[in-house]
Amino acid sequence: MDERRKQLRFRAWRRGFRELDLILGGFADAHFQALSGEDLDTFEALLSAPDQDVYAWIVGQAAPPPNYCSPLLARVQDFARGGLAHG
Repeated sequence: MDERRKQLRFRAWRRGFRELDLILGGFADAHFQALSGEDLDTFEALLSAPDQDVYAWIVGQAAPPPNYCSPLLARVQDFARGGLAHG
């Protein structure tokens, strides 16, 4: 795993909001090797947004602003639904 992916994975697991750690960290573990540079940019932007907002976007409690709407966010939402349904 390259250095950028390692750093983003570390940040994903250490948000300080346990539910979001499990979603973003789990997604990183499962999908990081296949993400493009653009996807990593989008993921990094999610990591820079406030925890409560990101969690609400992922679980469907709030619509994300247009600058966060992306295929990657949709993949994270799908991952969260699958993980929450099985866990």
